[in-house]
Amino acid sequence: MTDETQPPEEPLKNGDQTEAPPGRFAPGNPGGPGRKDGSRNKATLILDALADGEANEILKKAVEAAKAGDMRAIDMILARVWPRKSRPVNFALPPMVKAGDLVAGLQAVLDATASGELTPDEASVIGGLIEMKRKTIETAEIEERLARLEAAQETKGRRS
Repeated sequence: MTDETQPPEEPLKNGDQTEAPPGRFAPGNPGGPGRKDGSRNKATLILDALADGEANEILKKAVEAAKAGDMRAIDMILARVWPRKSRPVNFALPPMVKAGDLVAGLQAVLDATASGELTPDEASVIGGLIEMKRKTIETAEIEERLARLEAAQETKGRRS
């Protein structure tokens, strides 16, 4: 029920300020007070509570499944016990001295990936190394060109 003696409130316009309790959506604090430090998501707390009682049983079942030949269980357990960071790779990569050589280098990486010699992740890392090489060559070429331009400018300045 509204009091008919008072006019209805006009809706706020964009940019109007409202009164807010201190610390809640006040100017300078648009996000509100936020979550307390150290607090955790309710779903995470529930999952942790479930796991506390069942973790050992779940681990035993996973080990039993791995022993029975379940490849997914084997992969899961080995990934935690023996994580595969990276391995040395051995494949033919042509010398890459100038920018034009990088095309052949990248083609060698693509060929090795296509033949299964490299995994896509390994190829990505090696491609990143080739990109670093490209940037290094590019920087060296720019430095060389700049030095030539500065020398030419200096020579031109002495003649004048």
